[in-house]
Amino acid sequence: MGPPLSPAGRGARPLDWLADFPAIPDGWAYLDTAATAQKPKVVIDAIDKAYAETYATVHRGVYQRSADMTLAFEASRRRTAEFIGAAAPEEIVFVRGATEGINLVAQSWGGANLKPGDRILLSTLEHHSNIVPWQLVAERTGAAIDVVPLTPDHRIDLDAMAAMIRPEHKLVALAHVSNVLGSVLDAPRAAAIAHSVGAKLLLDGCQAVPRMPVDVTALGCDFYVFSAHKLYGPTGIGVLWARSEILDSMPPWQGGGAMIDKVSFERTTFAPPPARFEAGTPHVVGVLGLHAAIDYVTAIGLDAIAAHEAALVRAARERLGSFNSVRLFGPEDSAGIVSFAVEGVHPHDVGTILDESRVAIRAGHHCAQPLMQHLGVDATARASFGVYNSEKDIDALMHGLERVRKIFG
Repeated sequence: MGPPLSPAGRGARPLDWLADFPAIPDGWAYLDTAATAQKPKVVIDAIDKAYAETYATVHRGVYQRSADMTLAFEASRRRTAEFIGAAAPEEIVFVRGATEGINLVAQSWGGANLKPGDRILLSTLEHHSNIVPWQLVAERTGAAIDVVPLTPDHRIDLDAMAAMIRPEHKLVALAHVSNVLGSVLDAPRAAAIAHSVGAKLLLDGCQAVPRMPVDVTALGCDFYVFSAHKLYGPTGIGVLWARSEILDSMPPWQGGGAMIDKVSFERTTFAPPPARFEAGTPHVVGVLGLHAAIDYVTAIGLDAIAAHEAALVRAARERLGSFNSVRLFGPEDSAGIVSFAVEGVHPHDVGTILDESRVAIRAGHHCAQPLMQHLGVDATARASFGVYNSEKDIDALMHGLERVRKIFG
């Protein structure tokens, strides 16, 4: 079997995918894809065309260009539904990003369904955007929060979750892939545990969707969120998926144009989902950019992307492990992400020296302060991979870390 097909050209090797990304200059190792992915030219071109040639509002205009843009907008919804295995396009709600999607579920579903005595179950490794919205709704409704611990190899401990969960738990919210550790959740098992007591399961898919096939039906979850900008798409657009019967039961979160049926000063009635949750003029061009990004990764193949990143993770962990002063976090089979600490050197210093060597990593708490406390560190350095990376980038990372070692002795 030949190499995977790349948009850079039929039969292109994985390294050739780099040619699709005009913002990555020669000699620059971009290892911060978990924060945001660089954009391929096909996505940039789709955005440029939408603004420069076909731009119009959607759903409201009676003129032809508006009708054409509406068709393109709704085609993107259908494409997104197909991409993640949704049962129907109407289960796709366009939001500003995963953070807004989680807040929507917390405020709408949570506000309508949680009450004093109910409980919400999170895990130790969650991103702040999958912690703070639940704290806010818990304070408002009188619900309480419990936290699932991690296994010794830094995965969500589903045995502990099964022992902890009880009928008072109404909502479980977990990362499908950790943004710090790269650990992959056994989502079907997590769904089975949640559903055993009647709880709903929300999955934060930000780090999963760009690097592995996702089928929300097969996963068994009830809500799924992700952001386009980590999927090689534009910022300011994301997706909330939920089962249609759940969306139908949820009250509006924000009020405004496009989400209404009829408005009077005495009473307002609301549109069915997904319009009910898409108040105001949407990020039309962002949705078209998301469509282009989905087509891009699909052309490469999510299985090919997963295999490419897995090989880079194995190589990076092996070479980082050869440094006695480096402590590695996360499981050996982490998905596209390697977090580490250099003994005696703050991660910010590591990141600054690597930047001088033209290597871009992330250094800090990664919006996961409870996890940092669990790991016993203030921060970590994090290298994260995308389709444009190769072992040359790992070479650059190691060369930069040699400089760190020389500078700090």
